[in-house]
Amino acid sequence: MTSVLADSYGRVATDLRVSLTDRCNLRCTYCMPPEGLEWLPKAELLTDDELLRLIRIGTTRLGIEEIRFTGGEPLLRRGLPGLVAGSTALTPRPHTALTTNGIGLARMAPALAEAGLDRVNVSLDTLDPVVFEKLARRRRLDDVLEGMAAAARAGLTPVKVNAVLMRDVNDHEAADLLRFCVEHGYELRFIEQMPLDAQHGWRRDTMITADEILTRLEAEFDLDPADTETRGSAPAELFRLRGQCFPNGEPATVGVIGSVTRPFCGACDRVRLTADGQIRNCLFAREESDLRTPLREGATDDEIADRWRAAVMAKLPGHGINDPSFLQPARPMSAIGG
Repeated sequence: MTSVLADSYGRVATDLRVSLTDRCNLRCTYCMPPEGLEWLPKAELLTDDELLRLIRIGTTRLGIEEIRFTGGEPLLRRGLPGLVAGSTALTPRPHTALTTNGIGLARMAPALAEAGLDRVNVSLDTLDPVVFEKLARRRRLDDVLEGMAAAARAGLTPVKVNAVLMRDVNDHEAADLLRFCVEHGYELRFIEQMPLDAQHGWRRDTMITADEILTRLEAEFDLDPADTETRGSAPAELFRLRGQCFPNGEPATVGVIGSVTRPFCGACDRVRLTADGQIRNCLFAREESDLRTPLREGATDDEIADRWRAAVMAKLPGHGINDPSFLQPARPMSAIGG
């Protein structure tokens, strides 16, 4: 029997973000310290079979329509192609996507496409190798660019690009990033820096806001807001670039995700499953609901589905970042998934 993951405010979760690992091969300044973090013990991570069982329950019993694999860095999960293949074999078949830093994607893209992955989102904050090393603390820019190109060749399109602008670090590159993405047919999304760093060093007064991003872009591009009525639950506000097209002839666009200053909580359709089997209703949630324990203690699919529905029913109306009492979640982004 199929039900839905509805909360008490009438929102229905159809988009499941599945974190496959908390590990990452970069050390981005807005995510974690240079020495990294203490990773989750392997015994606490869901196995491939456990992940696929929960994905199956979500898809066939709870109305999940899209699966997005995240991390940490999901390409570090050895069984990733099998997880994609197992997900796309389900009926109804969910749309599948991957959010990655792109390192290793050049090698993995063909296998992921063969497994049925529909598309990828790649993080790219700069085109300058020096700035990349400053931000990510690794010299891997060429690997990321090669991964994006390989994804496009493999048909994992549209390749979407996520960029975070940091004040006095890479904020001068907004227009250059957009020109690069339009030229290569990648769909760029600028994302406001969010309070999800392990160091808890995020400060509102240093964050580049959505308004500032648009001001930088409008200095060099003629932006035309896309039809807001078609936005739905999409987090990005889309803008067309008047007079410019992608290589395939489609109108060129850019998106801005103002998670902090332009929250879109009222239309949220996402729910998150951490690598250790916890349900999170929001990136900024301070509470989680455990599915791993009942899963390993022999709970039936019906019992797990009931727990999942109860967890989503308790979803709060918004993330609360703008409330004076807001507290950053204990888990950083790398342990939550995007």
